[in-house]
Amino acid sequence: MSKKNIAVVSGGDSGEYGISVQSGAVVKKYLAGDQYNVYPILMKGTDWLYTCPHENTYEIDKNDFSLPMIAERIHFDFVFIAIHGTPGEDGKLQGYLDMMGIPYSTCDHVVSALTFNKHLCKLAVQSLGIKLARSVFSTKSDHITATDILQKLKLPLFVKPNNGGSSVGMSKVNKAEELEAALNRAFEEDDEILVEEFIKGREITCGVLKHKGEIITLPVTEIISKKEFFDFEAKYDPKLAEEIVPAQIPENIFKHCQETSSQLYQQLNCKGIVRFDYIYNDDGMFFLEVNTVPGMTEASIVPKMARAHGLTLDQLFGMVVEEVMGN
Repeated sequence: MSKKNIAVVSGGDSGEYGISVQSGAVVKKYLAGDQYNVYPILMKGTDWLYTCPHENTYEIDKNDFSLPMIAERIHFDFVFIAIHGTPGEDGKLQGYLDMMGIPYSTCDHVVSALTFNKHLCKLAVQSLGIKLARSVFSTKSDHITATDILQKLKLPLFVKPNNGGSSVGMSKVNKAEELEAALNRAFEEDDEILVEEFIKGREITCGVLKHKGEIITLPVTEIISKKEFFDFEAKYDPKLAEEIVPAQIPENIFKHCQETSSQLYQQLNCKGIVRFDYIYNDDGMFFLEVNTVPGMTEASIVPKMARAHGLTLDQLFGMVVEEVMGN
């Protein structure tokens, strides 16, 4: 049997570009082997480039997502998406690949767009009876003020871009006079923002994937940030956060987190590896957000979960490809 050609795409057009490149490198490292020919494709704007081992660079033909090289034209059997943020997590790349008829590793374009939009995702999750923090959604054209928000929500607050990840543009607001600057910071990243009431508790997260039709929930992980919250810096600096795998939490909470994550994976019609984040306290477990293209760097949470579950990263990434391609 001939080896499958797989494109591992990373980069993108968001503040998560650098992390995405690291994720793509890890996926390529562990996916390459006897079964697949792996081609790392770096995307930035309209530049979709492959640099071969001899350092020659070739551009993807966007008419069919093929790779025209000197000796041959490479057609891809599968695309492993490692782009955090646009266009790899918001459905744009998925829609394009659907038109090209090329299978890929993540949720489809509809689910990706829904889950990337924090406000719409919260509405969908709320309809399933899952607890959420109280929030206010606003667009830049609404010209919402700090006073407007404080009439509806109580401090402390989290202010975040509505479309984005890795806590880029996110702020925690403890005092009323800090809110205006936080709103401006979030609006620098996105034309839509979400302001949520702070929920005091322990932050936990659970990764989910499907293999051979079976839902697999990875070990629940507790995140303990040494900063005020788990921001972009803390996510990728091991000195600033501790990730305990598996989480040392009551068994009923551990099980509830896995069951809820499995339910969300199925009800939202997710595919590939997806991570669900929560806060829990004496009042219950509150949904925070879903990551449909979670980080895959060596320091990222999902690889740690996979190892704790007894999976190597080549097994984990191979399972994603097999589930889609039916190997």
